[in-house]
Amino acid sequence: MTTLLGLDLTGRRVLVAGGGPVAARKVAGLAADGARVVVVAPQLCEPLAERHRWGQLEWHAREVEERDVDGAWLVVTATGDRATDTTVAAWADERRVFCVAGGLSGRGSARTPATFREADLLVGVVSSDTADPGRTTAVRDALALLVRSGSVDLRARRRQPGDGRVLLVGGGPGDPGLLTVAARVALARADVVVTDRLGPVAALEDLPSDVEVIDVGKTPGNHPVPQHEIGRILVEQARRGRTVVRLKGGDPFVYGRGGEEVLACREAGVPVTVVPGVSSAFAVPAAAGIPLTHRGTVGAIHVVHGHDGWTPAALAGLRDRTHTVVVLMGVGALGALAAVALAGGVDPALPVAVVESGTLDAQRVTRARLDEVAGVAARVGVRAPAVIVLGDVAAPGLLEPGGSDDGRGDR
Repeated sequence: MTTLLGLDLTGRRVLVAGGGPVAARKVAGLAADGARVVVVAPQLCEPLAERHRWGQLEWHAREVEERDVDGAWLVVTATGDRATDTTVAAWADERRVFCVAGGLSGRGSARTPATFREADLLVGVVSSDTADPGRTTAVRDALALLVRSGSVDLRARRRQPGDGRVLLVGGGPGDPGLLTVAARVALARADVVVTDRLGPVAALEDLPSDVEVIDVGKTPGNHPVPQHEIGRILVEQARRGRTVVRLKGGDPFVYGRGGEEVLACREAGVPVTVVPGVSSAFAVPAAAGIPLTHRGTVGAIHVVHGHDGWTPAALAGLRDRTHTVVVLMGVGALGALAAVALAGGVDPALPVAVVESGTLDAQRVTRARLDEVAGVAARVGVRAPAVIVLGDVAAPGLLEPGGSDDGRGDR
């Protein structure tokens, strides 16, 4: 019966007999494990030759010999010749060195499992009886899908001093379905989640009940937890040896103040990793059926923060109608933004769309001309969070056959 044993091959000599595609696949895994790979073969296939050029393996251009097994921690046979592979496996047995005998079903003292890596785990599947690579690969793929769905609790149970870390996760525009695989895995590793109202809060319902959730949510004009305090919370929680997920809406580096939180962690000596997210600047217009670029209409995009006002480039793009301009966090400044744009020579008839609660069930699109949008938004009660799109792509019916629009989901 075969057992599954994790081997630490880092820096240890592994002999690979053979230089073809099978050997190349074996070497790829060994190199990923940090092994010191020695290949003995008269010739190398191109993937192995490239690794040799980059100094990732040692190559002896000849047939394998018995002395090659001496000093190896592991032997892999992949010559394609059954007699040679059988002989090398016997040499390994005589020296009590484990051997993966490629192509020799039922032979060899070790097997290579079908593996995948996620977070800091290596998960492997191996047959306990006759080798069956097709079956182990299928089971491996199913397990990988399960783990990457975020439905498996990946929290560490044993911790060492200094294990604490922060994962700065972009949660996308709000719909949990737009969380990336990496974001779901990060949440599955979390001991504590520091979140705000713009993140995909519905995803938190799937966390184990003992995961601590700290709400540092901000609303327009109300910042109960200032930014420096958020940084302090992240550092303090990580120093307790916990895995801290800072779950943010959209992408943490697109008007998310993620850079400030990274600096706070690094200044405190806390490891921090950024997991990019789907930015609401791009996802919300798409969910509303608004293409930010469209052949024959516009081919450039400019993203601005509503509180900062227009940049010269944004105004020029609107005047020339060469750019789509996307405004984040601009609902409260919509009237002022429109007035400045009109005073700057932008066409009063420029189409504008305001998308509230993008990607969620409450999504609503309000469209109007530039010179009327502030009044229309006030009349229908537009509220944050919302993404504002200005430019010809915001015109109703752009993607309808013949340019018509049935108005579904719009006001």
